[in-house]
Amino acid sequence: MRELDETAGGGPIGARLAAWRRHRELTRDDLAARTGLEPGYLAGLETGGEWVDRRGRLAVLANALRLDVADLTGQPYPPRGQEHAVVRAVAFHLRRSLVRRQPATASGVLLEELAERIHAAARADAVGDEQHLALTLPKLIEAADHALAAPSGPGRDEAVRLRVDAHVLAAGLLRRLGYRDLAWLLLHRARPAAREPLPVLVEEVRLLIDLGLPNYALARADHTGVGAGWELPALAAVAQAMAGCRPEAERLLATAAGRAADARESALVIAARAAVAAEFGDAAEAADHGRAADHAALDGAHRSGLLVVAAAAEARQGRADEAAALLVEADAKAPLRLRLDPFARDLVAALADRTTVHTAAVRNLGGRAGL
Repeated sequence: MRELDETAGGGPIGARLAAWRRHRELTRDDLAARTGLEPGYLAGLETGGEWVDRRGRLAVLANALRLDVADLTGQPYPPRGQEHAVVRAVAFHLRRSLVRRQPATASGVLLEELAERIHAAARADAVGDEQHLALTLPKLIEAADHALAAPSGPGRDEAVRLRVDAHVLAAGLLRRLGYRDLAWLLLHRARPAAREPLPVLVEEVRLLIDLGLPNYALARADHTGVGAGWELPALAAVAQAMAGCRPEAERLLATAAGRAADARESALVIAARAAVAAEFGDAAEAADHGRAADHAALDGAHRSGLLVVAAAAEARQGRADEAAALLVEADAKAPLRLRLDPFARDLVAALADRTTVHTAAVRNLGGRAGL
């Protein structure tokens, strides 16, 4: 229908919300009753005066309208620029991996070389270089499949681990693009029959959070028989926050902090604290955590994500210029990663007419995002 087609370019969540509400023949009061959200907030969303910066709220809105969260975020977004087009095209190539028959024999892939290539792809993922990652992944997965076809021997376990790592990197990129069904299938393909690798489990929890399914994410995070680490409790804390359970979220954050092994992991736990505080609507606390985290210890992608959370927290406190400055900094760290983030996009759209200092920069960012 036309009113839904008008939002197909990946505009703000509120515009899609309004179109779907009308399509479902609901009034704003009807939607408020279904979601528990204030009619004034819903009106602000639909008219551009408000924005969505809480995963739990997005999930509640999608559930009330019987939608997938992607129906409200507009993912996957139409390509804007050559880099975005290249990255989005990877979905086609990775889809072919799902239907390709597993090789019966190895093709002389050296595990040392494969490990170096996967390490380079992981670095691209960490700094937010989506284009390099996208160009690397299809051949990387094919090479990992061939390595796994080698007969059992001393390198078998290493080949399994490398194949898992390659698939998890691909699933993460697909999740960020909005191809979450393909991401799930790739994770299933990566899972060895004998055990549940921790990287697969972590990415599954991330995927379930992005799908707006915190209870399923918590069920996966509670899975036993995996090695201890900081990441699962940190993600589970976000899921608990989405479900509105603050004591459980705080307990999990404390567990994650106790398991952090270095400055980078400690900074990532503080970033998770900021995300949890934002999810509960505590903008002042989220901003404090955003300032307290050791930004220098974070890679570009994680730093960009933290800056987006901090920007939303500043905007919630009426500091639009400070929020815009943080968004511009986040864009400098990982440009395409930011433009693929539905919450960052919504904040960019909201700040375009609010900031007085960074108006041109924010509108330029919105144009590059297709808003």
